[in-house]
Amino acid sequence: MDAHARKLGLVIFDCDGVLVDSEPLSLACLTAGLNRIGVAIDFETVRARFTGTSMVSIMEHIARDYGVTAPPGFVEAVKAETLALFDTELTAMRGVAAAVEALGLPACVASSSDPVRLRHSLSLTGLLPLFGERVFSSAQVARGKPFPDLFLFAAARMGAAPEACLVIEDSVPGVTAARSAGMRVAGFTGGGHWGHDPAGADLLRAGAGRIFSDFSDLAGVIAGA
Repeated sequence: MDAHARKLGLVIFDCDGVLVDSEPLSLACLTAGLNRIGVAIDFETVRARFTGTSMVSIMEHIARDYGVTAPPGFVEAVKAETLALFDTELTAMRGVAAAVEALGLPACVASSSDPVRLRHSLSLTGLLPLFGERVFSSAQVARGKPFPDLFLFAAARMGAAPEACLVIEDSVPGVTAARSAGMRVAGFTGGGHWGHDPAGADLLRAGAGRIFSDFSDLAGVIAGA
């Protein structure tokens, strides 16, 4: 790849588990909801299998592997419970606002969350003004992560070539999607759901080029991308 192609032109942030520390909250709501409809699954299994995955993909997995079809209104109920919990407990990742403000590069958000939850999360934590309309959801593409569609869509909307993009991700499906899109990836393990593996071994195996856990290190991550 020539020097021009290697030049970084866009930073794409996942939202949940990267910009906001939402995964412990949303995974807990999902686990409780699945238990209510007869799915014998614990929090750790939900975290390992579903972090970074859209609700559509999650429910397909549950029907296929557990033989449980969610009753009408289940997804909407879990989403409502999650948003209610966010209202009282959701926080931005430490130092993320200052790090984004200091980027000196175009930036956007590309998340598996539905548009309502995504903008609600960014608004609650005061991060939405940093991105404005540069917020993209898996609801806008045919296939969510681990497929590359969302990241390619975000790059196209931002006018950036895939090879000029760096994605900041906290999940294996997200890293896989970014790599499939031909983008560079840094794995973030500063969220509350990464206590099991702060070194990010799973993310490295999936193709992340570097792991970091504090946004004070973002400038160095970008410089080395």
